[in-house]
Amino acid sequence: MLRSLRGRLIVLLLLLSAAALAAGTLMVGLFRQSATAQAGQAEAEIGRACDAIAATYRSASRGREGAAGSSEGVPHRDLSALVEIALRDRPGIEGGIWQGDTGSVAYAFPTYPGSGPKTDVPQAELPRIHAINRAALAGDRQTTSRYDASSQILLLTACPLPGAVPGLTAWTMTRVLTFAGSGYRQLMAGLGILLVTVFAATMLLMRLTVTWSRHIGRIEAALQAHDVAELPVLPITGERELDRIVTALNEAGRRLVDARRRAEQLARQVTTAERLAAIGRIAAGVAHEIRNPIAAMRLKAENAVVGDSKRKDQALAMILGQIERLDALLRRLLSLTEPEKPRPASVALEPFLASCVAAHTEFARAREITVTSRTDAEKSRFDPEQMRRALDNLILNAIQAAPPRTGILIAARHDAGSLVLSVHDEGCGPPAHIREHLFEPFVTGRADGTGLGLSIVREIAGAHGGIARLGHSQAGTVFEILVPWRPS
Repeated sequence: MLRSLRGRLIVLLLLLSAAALAAGTLMVGLFRQSATAQAGQAEAEIGRACDAIAATYRSASRGREGAAGSSEGVPHRDLSALVEIALRDRPGIEGGIWQGDTGSVAYAFPTYPGSGPKTDVPQAELPRIHAINRAALAGDRQTTSRYDASSQILLLTACPLPGAVPGLTAWTMTRVLTFAGSGYRQLMAGLGILLVTVFAATMLLMRLTVTWSRHIGRIEAALQAHDVAELPVLPITGERELDRIVTALNEAGRRLVDARRRAEQLARQVTTAERLAAIGRIAAGVAHEIRNPIAAMRLKAENAVVGDSKRKDQALAMILGQIERLDALLRRLLSLTEPEKPRPASVALEPFLASCVAAHTEFARAREITVTSRTDAEKSRFDPEQMRRALDNLILNAIQAAPPRTGILIAARHDAGSLVLSVHDEGCGPPAHIREHLFEPFVTGRADGTGLGLSIVREIAGAHGGIARLGHSQAGTVFEILVPWRPS
């Protein structure tokens, strides 16, 4: 996946989303930790505010006792003033004095942010205020309670007031906003900016991924629709980096077209040169093959003109023989220039090879050579007359090239979808300098050869959809004809 551009962009998108999620979680966590810290600080503040009310009450009680010598407490009408004095420098804290089951006997909220002073105890919080004062009175010590809501934390503290009046407690209360206020607004603004940034980056990456994938798909489709030798002209995509590749491909396609044109021109020139060279070799071979019989006939004719009738008869016989030689040469040339279309038939290979061997037995015996045949296949389809003519040429060449008291093997086998007909002799083979042109007309390694036999073999093999070649052998020489295997 990471090896493709699309995969890398998807991974980058996932990493960006994970980073945004982690950052948002961290921001919320830090905000919650900040709210908790504020709650702890506020809890300490209302504790000190409760102690301040208690201290103010004790001071007022001692002053009253010293002035009147009475053991009664501070009048209720003065208690609210004491609470207001104790809380006036403590923003956001409200409180009062509570007496047993009687309830609130004093209340003040000096820093109330409203348009006027707040003098009534919050009715919604009365059960909690009553509970915290009762707990402080029962335990005879300062007691704190915390109530967490969705948007704020409510903190209450109560402490006993020692003095002449029993059952008095001081209480303070404050609220810590969690998901409200400037901090919350800053958090929401930060999360909003983060969300917008991640969304914009996601859209940009998605657009980049889709755009590049679409452009690359079009380029791939255009390249697959054309041959590799004919690269199409690709349109510009509008993506700077991708267009550099497109421009390079278009330039490479242009150079490839120019190179192909030059190669075709050179190939035509080479083909023309090879054709002219082949025509020259054929013309030279034909001239050489015809000149010798003509020269011999001319000499015999001149001798016959001045000789007796016997010499004339001998000259005529010799001239007829040379004419037959020229006729055979012309027939071979015609078989090269006007090859017959094969007429395939089902051929039993063993008797076919035996008949080819029998046709040359006497000639081979005269040269003290043994000719045998072998096959590992029963039947195949080919033109028996044309294939017999090809094998006759190979067998005659082998008899003429093989040393006396050696053997020649004519074989047939089925090999990897081909019928292989081979002629193996124990001679040294054709000279090395003519092996590359061995199957061309008039190429021969013998002084008395015409150089047409192997070219006829090649033409017959090609007409059957096969090839003729000089095979590989550990000892001796082997010529092979390979044609497609066609079961009978």
